[in-house]
Amino acid sequence: MAELTFQEVKLTIVPHNAVTEIGILIYPDSQLAGVHGLTDLFVEASRISRDLGGAEAPVLRVTHWEMGREMGRDAVERVFDTHPAAASRPVVLIAPPTLKGPPKTPAAMVAWLRARHAAGTTVCSVCGGTFVLAEAGLLQGRVVTTHWNWAGELAERYPDIHVDADRLIIDDGDIVTAGGLMAWTDLGLRLIDRFLGPSVMVATARFFLIDPADREQRFYSSFSPRLHHGDEAILKVQHWLQKDGGRNADTAAMAGVAGLEGRTFLRRFRKATGFNPTEYCQRLRVGKAREMLELTGRTIDQVAWDVGYEDPASFRKVFQKVTGLRPREYRRRFSVAGGAGGEEIGTAPGRPESELRMIRI
Repeated sequence: MAELTFQEVKLTIVPHNAVTEIGILIYPDSQLAGVHGLTDLFVEASRISRDLGGAEAPVLRVTHWEMGREMGRDAVERVFDTHPAAASRPVVLIAPPTLKGPPKTPAAMVAWLRARHAAGTTVCSVCGGTFVLAEAGLLQGRVVTTHWNWAGELAERYPDIHVDADRLIIDDGDIVTAGGLMAWTDLGLRLIDRFLGPSVMVATARFFLIDPADREQRFYSSFSPRLHHGDEAILKVQHWLQKDGGRNADTAAMAGVAGLEGRTFLRRFRKATGFNPTEYCQRLRVGKAREMLELTGRTIDQVAWDVGYEDPASFRKVFQKVTGLRPREYRRRFSVAGGAGGEEIGTAPGRPESELRMIRI
């Protein structure tokens, strides 16, 4: 295979001349910024591919599809095409994000999408677009992601789907789901890498100033406890935990607040919240710690003690498990408190001066 260079990017040319069609669904309340952003990304990637590899280099064809009327009946119609003279057969279809919450997709579009996937089309989604794929019945038994704010609702509506909202993108071959509202950039780069090669993907990312490095959605998501489950006894415990930040709770105490026997409490708590009591309290504590790391200059050890951890090392492990970042890394990314994050000397509130130590950030 030939190799060229372009802006210090090494190119490996894909050895065939191909036009790959990527279709984007425009369903009711879909985010047009995502639709047009993906279109621009793919068009520019095609230009870069030809600049790097010449006239024989592969390119992407972009089509848009939305509901219309064909022969007096509801039907999905092609309304935009970068290669209008060619016969259309999308290799990939993307359900873009939405700002309006889980979408209500027309039945004709759901049926059309299901038929396309059955015929071999790879289907993708961004953010709330995952609900479109779920409504088409394409996600049973799959591990998928969506916007972290809607992960609970997706899991409740479709219990046969495994939702992992910590991950920003999950590539399952014929089905690719992306999480956050702006994760269309991550999905777009993933598809460019698949069809045009890694050299074009890197060059496109540089052109758009997109960081192609792997990220995780849990870096950005906050803990939103499930409260609309209808179990009044468990809701009472959740309110009690919220007041205390989960600092001084154990299973026996929580079962006592609920007025339930231990095993019954554990079963109902997990069913209602999606977590066991320990995991739930960890997320409450980490949520409070995130706020302190963002908004204050307190040392990491002081934050740990303030949210209820006697052992700062244990706090660090839990924080990284929940967020995917060490406390120091989280503070570096998200702190709005000027000068926060350097190594400091200090003590936790209520600790004697004899425990003065160098804090490990």
